[in-house]
Amino acid sequence: MFKLDDKDREILTLLSEDPDISQEKIAEKINLSQPSVAVRLKKLREMGAFSKVCGINPLKMGLHLAKVEISTNNSAKILKMFKNCPYFFNGFTVSGKSNLCLLFVGEDIATLESIVDGHLRPLEEVKEVDFNIIISVANDLIMPIQMKVEIVDKQPCGIDIQCVDCASYKEDRCLGCPAVGQYKGKLW
Repeated sequence: MFKLDDKDREILTLLSEDPDISQEKIAEKINLSQPSVAVRLKKLREMGAFSKVCGINPLKMGLHLAKVEISTNNSAKILKMFKNCPYFFNGFTVSGKSNLCLLFVGEDIATLESIVDGHLRPLEEVKEVDFNIIISVANDLIMPIQMKVEIVDKQPCGIDIQCVDCASYKEDRCLGCPAVGQYKGKLW
């Protein structure tokens, strides 16, 4: 457990309100010297209490965010499967009936449905899937994203079919995988 004092909490609050705030401004607001703030920031970073994330706000960009709850007997395998998928935002091992929660982002809902229907539902490790589109969020949600995806020979998720051979792709129900260069969208 982290041991934070009141000054650390003030620093973290100021950073959450304005990630670009200067050390000088923090020092002024909490009555410390700038070098003291620098030392505290270094300590907070090293202990993992905060980090800066640069990315996009998918909902403000008009993208769709899917929450997929899964009941599975191998959550580690599924998390590893999607680790390098451009559509994958994050994944969580959770307690309860569904023991895995995945977040995906995409330009259209049909592509997100195709990912779930073509990549998750057929897996023998997957017992149950609940697919939902997130309509709104209480706080800004920032997604680190590689806007220039490195083209590879095989889909990062490990699926054995090429997009051009997939019925969803052929019927324009999926934009395809940016990582293999078979992509009809505009984001990547």
